Amino acid sequence: MSHRRISKGKAVLAGAGAVGVAAAAILLPNANASQSGTDDGAGGGAGGGAGQNPRTVSAASAPELVARLSSQLGEDYAGAYYDAQKKQVVVNVADGGGSGGSDESTRQVRASGAVARSVQNSMGELRTATGTLTRDAAIPGTAWAVDPRTNQVLVTADTTVTGERWDTLESTVRSLGDGVARIQKSAGEFKPFLEGGDAIFGGGARCSLGFNVTTQDGTPGFLTAGHCGVAAEQWSEEQNGAPVGTVQAATFPGDGDFALLTYDDPATEAPSEVDLGDGQTLPIGQAGEAAVGLEVVRMGSTTGLADGSVTGLNATVNYAEGSVSGLIQTNVCAEPGDSGGPLFTADGTAIGLTSGGSGDCTSGGETFFQPVTTALTAVGAEIGAGGAADDGAAGDGAADDGAQDDGAAGDGAAGDGSEAGSAH
Repeated sequence: MSHRRISKGKAVLAGAGAVGVAAAAILLPNANASQSGTDDGAGGGAGGGAGQNPRTVSAASAPELVARLSSQLGEDYAGAYYDAQKKQVVVNVADGGGSGGSDESTRQVRASGAVARSVQNSMGELRTATGTLTRDAAIPGTAWAVDPRTNQVLVTADTTVTGERWDTLESTVRSLGDGVARIQKSAGEFKPFLEGGDAIFGGGARCSLGFNVTTQDGTPGFLTAGHCGVAAEQWSEEQNGAPVGTVQAATFPGDGDFALLTYDDPATEAPSEVDLGDGQTLPIGQAGEAAVGLEVVRMGSTTGLADGSVTGLNATVNYAEGSVSGLIQTNVCAEPGDSGGPLFTADGTAIGLTSGGSGDCTSGGETFFQPVTTALTAVGAEIGAGGAADDGAAGDGAADDGAQDDGAAGDGAAGDGSEAGSAH
């Protein structure tokens, strides 16, 4: 790879093997096709949009619409998601105890072209619940995030949470009140997955490269997971090979899981694209926000390409190494070595970096990702040649039906506090 080095953004999807090639073959022809998703009855609930003619919205433009409505509705806003089947944004409006405030909010939601749904729990109540969980039940192997589809906090416990720790978690959830939170068990264990796009190696650890970026001084670099960045200062493209990148900043655990590395050779070609295998690449044109329901694709050097959808935002993962907040929760599988690899959409929008989770690509599981927009802002970098990082997934408003698939209008720009454990 000499001068191109890992071509890191591209390398993220390279070396995926047969699985990656097969996934790429599916991904490229359908980049602008509608994907099947969960039909959550967007029009249901007391505030359903019957007769309001909600407009068709692309997954790419959903986060922008949700951010605007979450700001306009204030305390009445109770989360949102994207109905991939109907291509509509569904916005939860807190009941408000019959105060009438929610009636005006419902009108605002419908006027914007979204579907309004009346729910019991306000976003403030759900955030208070996640705060209680953080204070009283931050047990390694647990995670929580607001689930806008059920208007509850979804708490996940892995197989290590037993005995007194399970009792503590269960009693804390019970103390939140009826209908506020629920617990689900994971079949695996939340843990960091240090090993897998193109593999990068450092200090005996193996990770994956995320996205190529341009740093503040104009030099080329790339993003990967923070737990990779704190494991070694220099990284190579071959095990025991000569270093090609040096860590400039890394966050883990705490307020994220991301690291910025710069290429040691400033003349390194670092195209803003991911390699889908079999000679096919996908240009990465911008960074965008995740949304609940958004269909996404992940690349890693261990398992290649895998897809799924976003299930929660602002998740907190309680790893054995410490808690990490502000993550994206998904049902996309991953395994050790996939850490740091890119999460993106079929239309070439960068969404996140693989952090960790539980399970594997045989049995499935939960995986958490660092939002790429947060990482870019923190390190002062831009996707590719620069200028695109702030474009987000905010797309073209309502008309673009075919953009992304199950895009989900996450629990609002304000993030629906969720937590879980383990880095891939």
